[in-house]
Amino acid sequence: MSHDSTAAPETTARKLSGRRRREIVAVLLFSGGPIFESSIPLSVFGIDRQDAGVPRYRLLVCAGEDGPLRTTGGLELTAPHGLEAIGRAGTVVVPAWRSITSPPPPEALDALRRAHEEGARIVGLCTGAFVLAAAGLLDGRPATTHWMYAPTLAKRYPSVHVDPRELFVDDGDVLTSAGTAAGIDLCLHIVRTDHGNEAAGALARRLVVPPRRAGGQERYLDRSLPEEIGADPLAEVVAWALEHLHEQFDVETLAARAYMSRRTFDRRFRSLTGSAPLQWLITQRVLQAQRLLETSDYSVDEVAGRCGFRSPVALRGHFRRQLGSSPAAYRAAYRARRPQGERALESAPASSHSMPALVEAGPVPTQTRRTAAASALGPSASVPTEPGKPHSDAYAGHAGRPPLPGQRSAP
Repeated sequence: MSHDSTAAPETTARKLSGRRRREIVAVLLFSGGPIFESSIPLSVFGIDRQDAGVPRYRLLVCAGEDGPLRTTGGLELTAPHGLEAIGRAGTVVVPAWRSITSPPPPEALDALRRAHEEGARIVGLCTGAFVLAAAGLLDGRPATTHWMYAPTLAKRYPSVHVDPRELFVDDGDVLTSAGTAAGIDLCLHIVRTDHGNEAAGALARRLVVPPRRAGGQERYLDRSLPEEIGADPLAEVVAWALEHLHEQFDVETLAARAYMSRRTFDRRFRSLTGSAPLQWLITQRVLQAQRLLETSDYSVDEVAGRCGFRSPVALRGHFRRQLGSSPAAYRAAYRARRPQGERALESAPASSHSMPALVEAGPVPTQTRRTAAASALGPSASVPTEPGKPHSDAYAGHAGRPPLPGQRSAP
């Protein structure tokens, strides 16, 4: 699902300055950017597919800094245009940023602000949202990015309303997407907005991707908490929640354990994780249900009880909303695609290093609980900062997990 606020008067009323053209798309590249994300807007907007019924855009590839630009695998790129070419574009796309910990070049930020002031549509794909945020273009706006980087974006830019659940967010003149393949979703959405469903459908067929995808990033979420939460007092509360998912408790319980009012707890939790505590708690319960459906023979009713849901009906509702499938259908699809040898191991006890094992275990030392809440949440809880670090592919999903039955293709 996507967040779309294009009906907002303040965003639709903006006029493009006379020197800019709506059909011109400028793609802003930086050294160290991952090549796959960079290639998405180049492929969507830079190839003439008029024979397939896709209206043509004019593409300008612009260097956001002095070249040559080095990308994934040590490749060197030379962009044909500099920042000055952005002044002709009706749409400016930042496909990725090399490191979420380093500031973008001031000249590039100035060019983006000027483009926005002159009515251009500004697009950030994946970590490109960090560039838009650094330019101040996301202040007070809804936005998304790859779920793994959403907590960092929310913490670094607290005025941005980060939603890690969405595949993309359209706020009219500023648009952002989640990781890697979600950039394709957003680019298709732009074509659909500009030229209608038929053109977007024709382009999707050429790219061999769904014209729309159902749901958001929930099905790809792992325990997405930033590493720095380990040094925060809330780490103890988060660790307790992860240990006791099999019990029925609510956000008020967590706020009381943190010695905070519900309002203060909500604000602190969102600043650390990028998510509201209730949504985070529901997501963790659904993830726990996924693991039990994959690794145990518990009935759906038993799984609901072991994940803290008040009833199997509650589990089924949240599971379907987040994963687009019923628990029973998910288990059947998962097992049907597992090799025979692995199926025999499905009912084996969970590893002592897994979070389900922590849930089943007795009291856990404080340091272990902090580790579970931070670094031991798995590799996906860490925030890679190396230039060109590969991003997760949203089309691939979890390794070893099958496509969900009845999964619709939609926004």
